[in-house]
Amino acid sequence: MKTILIIDDDVYIGDMLCEALGREGYSTLRAYSGTEALLVLESKRPDLILLDLMLPGLSGEELLPKIKDIPVIVLSAKADADSKVDLLLSGARDYVTKPFDLNELAARIAVQLRDSTGGEGGVLEFDGIIIDTSSHTVEASGRPVKLTRTEYAILKLLMQRPAQVFTKSQLLDKISADTPDCTDSSLKIHISNLRRKLREASGKDYIEAVWGIGFKLKK
Repeated sequence: MKTILIIDDDVYIGDMLCEALGREGYSTLRAYSGTEALLVLESKRPDLILLDLMLPGLSGEELLPKIKDIPVIVLSAKADADSKVDLLLSGARDYVTKPFDLNELAARIAVQLRDSTGGEGGVLEFDGIIIDTSSHTVEASGRPVKLTRTEYAILKLLMQRPAQVFTKSQLLDKISADTPDCTDSSLKIHISNLRRKLREASGKDYIEAVWGIGFKLKK
């Protein structure tokens, strides 16, 4: 059973979410402030987090960068595009504006849980690139591609979230456990080498540099 941590100081919304998620077959944890959420995360590892922004003490915006390797869906009354973009760039997987439809939220949760487990074992695919995460092998247009440890970690992360633009700091943070030798100064070299190897195998340029922000996959 998947566990979802609800971080929201609104008791009514939290109770409603617990009841709805229980009907969907999830177990739930609760936290009513950012500080309490950190305490929960010290001893528990939920499969997904629903995060409100307007929290007492440590706000949702301050809490988000402290959450590592757990998909986060932001639930907020802030509906402006800039807020959404900033939070997605800070690591949120999705952004749902309050008030929300429970069926839509359940569908978004299912998508994130499916995507977050896709890289642990099995196959990742994107427009002709195939990663077998069990054997750590990569193909592009049917041709094997030999990657270094760092190049593989970068490609795997990009393919796990193909729609997301990753800043350099996000890339370094996410791959640091697998590639502690990768630094800010060497990251561009690793990405350049990865792009070249994929292009040589497939004839396509798969990695797009988004000016002033970072990198993402492109078809």
